[in-house]
Amino acid sequence: MPGPDTRIVELRVAGLAGTQGETLLDAVSTVDVAGDGIGRVVRPADRLRRPAPGPVVPALGRSIPRTLEGYLWSRMTSGTAAKATWALLFPFSLANVAFWMLPPVRRARWLGGLCRGLLRVASVLLTMLLLGQIAATALDLFATQCLAPGTGCLPWVPSGLRGSAPRLAVGGVPLLLVIFVLHRISSANWQVHAPESRKRSSPMQLRADPEAPGMSATHTVAALACVSLLLLGGPFRVPSGILDLIAWICVLALVLTVIVGAAVGSDPGRIARRSLITFATLLFIAAAVLAAPLPARGGLPGTDATVEGLGGALLVVTVLFALALVPAALLARPLWKKRPHRLRPWLGGWAAAPVLALAGLLGGGFGAGLAVAVRRLLGTGGLRLPTTYDLITVLWGAGLALIVVLGTTGFAIAVPLRRWRRGIPAIVELMEHDLKQETDAARAWARSAWERRHLHHLVLIVALALSAGGAALLVVRFGFNTRPGWFTPVAAVGVFALGGLAAGLVRVVYSAARAPQRGRHLGALSDLVSFWPRAAHPTVPPCYALKVVPELAERVKEHLAEPGTRVVLAGLNLGSLLTVLTAARLMAELPEDERERVGLLTAGSPLQWGYQRAFPAMLPEESLAGLFGDLDGRWRALCRGTDIFGGGVTTWRHKVSGRHLIGDGYLPAGGSGPLETTSEPSGVLVLGGDHWLPDPLRGPDGRTRWAPGVLKHADYVADPEWDHAVAMAAGLGRPSTWASRHGEQGSLFGDLPRPR
Repeated sequence: MPGPDTRIVELRVAGLAGTQGETLLDAVSTVDVAGDGIGRVVRPADRLRRPAPGPVVPALGRSIPRTLEGYLWSRMTSGTAAKATWALLFPFSLANVAFWMLPPVRRARWLGGLCRGLLRVASVLLTMLLLGQIAATALDLFATQCLAPGTGCLPWVPSGLRGSAPRLAVGGVPLLLVIFVLHRISSANWQVHAPESRKRSSPMQLRADPEAPGMSATHTVAALACVSLLLLGGPFRVPSGILDLIAWICVLALVLTVIVGAAVGSDPGRIARRSLITFATLLFIAAAVLAAPLPARGGLPGTDATVEGLGGALLVVTVLFALALVPAALLARPLWKKRPHRLRPWLGGWAAAPVLALAGLLGGGFGAGLAVAVRRLLGTGGLRLPTTYDLITVLWGAGLALIVVLGTTGFAIAVPLRRWRRGIPAIVELMEHDLKQETDAARAWARSAWERRHLHHLVLIVALALSAGGAALLVVRFGFNTRPGWFTPVAAVGVFALGGLAAGLVRVVYSAARAPQRGRHLGALSDLVSFWPRAAHPTVPPCYALKVVPELAERVKEHLAEPGTRVVLAGLNLGSLLTVLTAARLMAELPEDERERVGLLTAGSPLQWGYQRAFPAMLPEESLAGLFGDLDGRWRALCRGTDIFGGGVTTWRHKVSGRHLIGDGYLPAGGSGPLETTSEPSGVLVLGGDHWLPDPLRGPDGRTRWAPGVLKHADYVADPEWDHAVAMAAGLGRPSTWASRHGEQGSLFGDLPRPR
């Protein structure tokens, strides 16, 4: 029971897009009190820049002191030029995210190993494809064709740079620099300032991949071998000279070695890694020497074959991965077939296949867009691009049209139609008391509900349609050796789309480097894809969750050392996932008396509708139900039906019967069951662990915080229900006015809704 020395430490965790300390803590200014400058712990500050106490929490008929802290991790993903360029690695990040989307396969582990192996092979081919396309731009388009003597391209370039050796240096040195930068990115990690856990592991614990150094070396060697193969004439052209033949055989053997190594997924060791990288670098230099002299007219003969061969290999491996994923998803289906459809994994656990296909499509599109943009910047039409780029431009031209049609149909037709057909939802009538508020809320509910339910469908439809279209174009172009008349206008649209994509990316990255506050969207993109450790592709930003979670857990343990302290982990949007993983870690490590003083508060969380469905093996329902039971009801979730990004977390199957909201949800005793609640005077509906908030808020009363308009995903801390949820998460029930009205004064958990 709480005594006179009871206090609450509310430890808030920031969410997307570089949240500032003042915004996170709802304070005028903040000051650092712990951390290493990358992961920062801040508190509100007074006028002398000293840590100030937070506002008290009303609970059990009195005011409980509160210490307000915030953990900021945005410097790991947002704000500098180097981090802004991570947007260019988005195809690699998608391939890595696909690894964590694999369904759990317990009865056929070999099938799971096959899916992981194919995914790693596809990731290596994606690296080779992107580097091959960059090499086609740097070595073929620019160095070989544009800088050739007598072409008239860039007439201001001195004639001394138009010889074979200078041209190779101009094209080859930037490639080596790009490969070196990618290798450095793949070996970068965040330093964790927390002791390693030696107790039992949590069922929802992220671990760094021990094979990451091996993957980094594999992808570096693959990139070097890919460029060497292009210089030697491609995979299908046998060189005539003996030295060329020996180098060509060595490069093919190196490519086969990295493919087998990626499929097996083993780390050969530090000495073997360095030896392979050294050998691949020497082969690159030898291939550059053997490629001289460069052709006086035309491009490198190996460009088309290399790009086409890598694209075809990636297509074959992606198809094999999609086929292998079908039985894996079917074997995992018994784990979720009894759940509601809105809680089942996307596409029945098969969503990793279109995500990998989208990664390949974006990788090919980025490379083709770069080449198209460079050719336009050079200002001459005599420069030739690989033949398959015509197919890529046609594909992305059709894809742009498909995206426009689907977006228009969804947002301009489907959402208003949903609003017209369903009118004002009954749950909105329970929360709002004014017709105008009900109308505004109903309009936002219709849009957010449609997006949470169907936005991923649009992405998957685009990925699958582009994949099918790409296969059909290959058949038409190479199977029938024909070029339909409609290729030309669609290709023109594709050229515009790819050129705009490349130019737009460069501009956004440049703007983010010049003014970090303008790179918030890139930061949000990096936040989403950098949440997961490196598993399939190493050339992705380091996982910030591997640093944030242990440091948060250590900070909680420091506060729990004081017997009267109760700690509430409060996470907003993506920060809610970090707090959930931290709470699971603490429940596995803390003794019983300290576990009872830990609570969890999530707000605007995408856990249920997004992450739980996209990553069924990492966030299974039974583990989340177990965490809710371990916390004994001290997991509170603030949610709004108008929030596009967030939604319900601990309850589902909501219906209104009379003036009651009923549904299913997690129970404090463990498992799940039926729940029921009625609306409070403030309009809040507390069903299980979820607090459904009215939006817009009820009118201001002069005693509590208030914000006007439909808030959607913003200003959760401005809602008066925030403090009530903090009190419940701390195990202190709701404020005395609410408890006395329900005859529950002084009880810790008697005010929680009970299953009927």
